[in-house]
Amino acid sequence: MLRRVVSAVVLVALAIALLVGTWPQLFGVERAPFVAQFVSLRGLAIAISAVAIVALFLLAMLSRTFRRFGSSLALVLLVFALAGVAILSTRGFGNGSFETKGTSDITVVEWNSLGGAPGAAAIAKLAIDNDAQIVSLPETTEDVADAVALAMTNAGHPTIPHTIAFNHIARAKSTSVLVSTSLGGYHVDASAGTTSTVPTVVLRPDTGDGPLIVAVHAVAPDPSQLALWKSDLAFLKTACTEPNVIMAGDFNSTLDHYPGLANSAGASSSTDTIGNCADAAQATKNAAVGTWPALLPALLGAPIDHVMTTSNWRVSGMRVVQNLDGAGSDHRPIVVQLSPSR
Repeated sequence: MLRRVVSAVVLVALAIALLVGTWPQLFGVERAPFVAQFVSLRGLAIAISAVAIVALFLLAMLSRTFRRFGSSLALVLLVFALAGVAILSTRGFGNGSFETKGTSDITVVEWNSLGGAPGAAAIAKLAIDNDAQIVSLPETTEDVADAVALAMTNAGHPTIPHTIAFNHIARAKSTSVLVSTSLGGYHVDASAGTTSTVPTVVLRPDTGDGPLIVAVHAVAPDPSQLALWKSDLAFLKTACTEPNVIMAGDFNSTLDHYPGLANSAGASSSTDTIGNCADAAQATKNAAVGTWPALLPALLGAPIDHVMTTSNWRVSGMRVVQNLDGAGSDHRPIVVQLSPSR
């Protein structure tokens, strides 16, 4: 009798925990400790569940006393895995199609370079090959950004680098962004503020024309830094309140973390993700493709690198670059093409 009671308690507790992990928004705990980390890796959790289901069924077949409990555990995990697959399928397992690039279109390349580990030549080649006008490079120092800009300029893509560094010792404390001269002059808007632990760069056009560019790096949601992570996401909400904004970078968060961060008064509040900005991956069915860590298959990783824009931009192409996994960074780059929507 006691064994049945214990089994029932375990099953109920597991079912509740997995329900929270499946849809934390239902309980308003998507940014709570442990839940925030767990929900980031939906694909990996599904894969682990699948392995556990097989193991439980095998054990249930071999042990008569374990059969009922093991089968029940497997059933709970199966429901969790199927629900996870359904959620990820609505977000999209990858769509790399691009429309023909127009003269008014902007290509954005984003890559957390892990301190410039791939090297300036590799970063520049990615940007040049994709005809990028904006290159957002979290964890990239000024010297690397300068070298990338020089290589791009020498290849016929004149580009100006901008860097903010919280210190010059830890390379992760730098964020750089490169802007094509075809977009006009830009300067760092120091009055806009930045994120808490690793910098976010806010660039404003010199003439008032062109988009506000935000090169994002939010701190990771480690339990010891969870309050700072939440404040970084709140800062990003305020960073996208103007009518013409492009945000690109390492947000250290996925779509599951953003409920309540959209501005209800935004021009497209039904589709906004943070502030008045909507996520390019979600718009193009790429939002289940992981960008970190690069050592995991893309569908098992966390999609924490994003490009987000206000409604005056339409996403006309996106892909998560998967042929540079061995280049040195622990993140995959993303390439997004934006077209004016009006």
